[in-house]
Amino acid sequence: MTPGLNRGKIMNGKLIKFSDPDMTSRELEGVYRVLGSSDFSGGAEIEAFERDFARYVGRKYGVSFSGAKVAFYLCLKALGLGKGDTVILSACSWRETGQVLAWAEIVPRFVDIDYWSMAIEPSKIEKEITPEVKAIIGSNPNGHPADWQQLEKIAKDHSLFLIEDSTEAIGCSFKGRRVGSFGICSLFDFSQPSALVTGRGAMIVTDCEGLASLLRILRDRSAEERQSVVKSRQPYLGCSMSGLEAALGVAQLQRIDEILQKRKAVEEFYSHFLCGFEGIKDPYVSPQATEVHWFSYVVHLGTRFSKSSRDAIIEDLRRENIEAYPYCHPLHMTGWAIERGMRRGMLPITERVADRTIALPFHGQLSFEEVEFIVKNLKEASLNVGAGAAIY
Repeated sequence: MTPGLNRGKIMNGKLIKFSDPDMTSRELEGVYRVLGSSDFSGGAEIEAFERDFARYVGRKYGVSFSGAKVAFYLCLKALGLGKGDTVILSACSWRETGQVLAWAEIVPRFVDIDYWSMAIEPSKIEKEITPEVKAIIGSNPNGHPADWQQLEKIAKDHSLFLIEDSTEAIGCSFKGRRVGSFGICSLFDFSQPSALVTGRGAMIVTDCEGLASLLRILRDRSAEERQSVVKSRQPYLGCSMSGLEAALGVAQLQRIDEILQKRKAVEEFYSHFLCGFEGIKDPYVSPQATEVHWFSYVVHLGTRFSKSSRDAIIEDLRRENIEAYPYCHPLHMTGWAIERGMRRGMLPITERVADRTIALPFHGQLSFEEVEFIVKNLKEASLNVGAGAAIY
């Protein structure tokens, strides 16, 4: 819990949580089913979750993992990316991306973003392509799809791998095509505050049978495979998803439309209370994004807000026991990146977004009254620090 969240007023005697997984008796039944079996670590639940999730996003194969970090690391290894290679990506990306690239000794080349969608700007990519570049990593920030049509074209024209980071975008679509279906493969994360939660866990989905097979080899071995001289030549990390996590995943996936609809209702609550308030802009949806389900509810502050005033607003919300956070910590301004010569000023739009965005509580358990309370305090806090009239 963030320091200070136990202070001040609590609405209806409780903290308004940033994330609260949507669990029902169906999820409990799945867990009890595994607990009553003899196989907690593998088995049919994992196979079912991989098959069903791949089908949901429109892919042929799904490979589950114990966590998204290790899944992304093994994805890079399976694609043959390693020391000295360069990848192009946005610094407004999943927070663990940079750490994994550092582990793999892969050089990140950051490109700025579109201010409104917060997705990587395709028009800025081609001038950054050099012989060292081997891949583009595109993300769907906070659930808003990137311009996958342009990204696929650039990757194809330059013979680069295109990797889709969908850690924040379950259920979203670009021009009628579900995210998770773009590029050589796509990565999903099932930890909070995702709409689909298994506790921990992740999935890589792909249409490439060879890539899926290699990922399974790098992930783990069955007891029989460990006895095989041939199959044990390639070292593995032992990072499979557990049967318990997979059972949660199967149940959550069966309910995913219901879960997303409940979150959509909360989005409408926010829109109702924020409508017309000068200086705070609700999330943007581009015409190409045919379906968007927000990862969190992110608002943009006006031009006269500074990073310090944004932070003051967040602190005011926390005093009222409302969990809120900065949405983005730019990857090029983290410790490992600064040690590699990166600095503030390199990506002005990314930095502007990072300084002026707030991620508010967002989950299907929020009531109309709770959202009203959140927005009321957000407005009061913004007035206390000085509202900005313009948004850009």
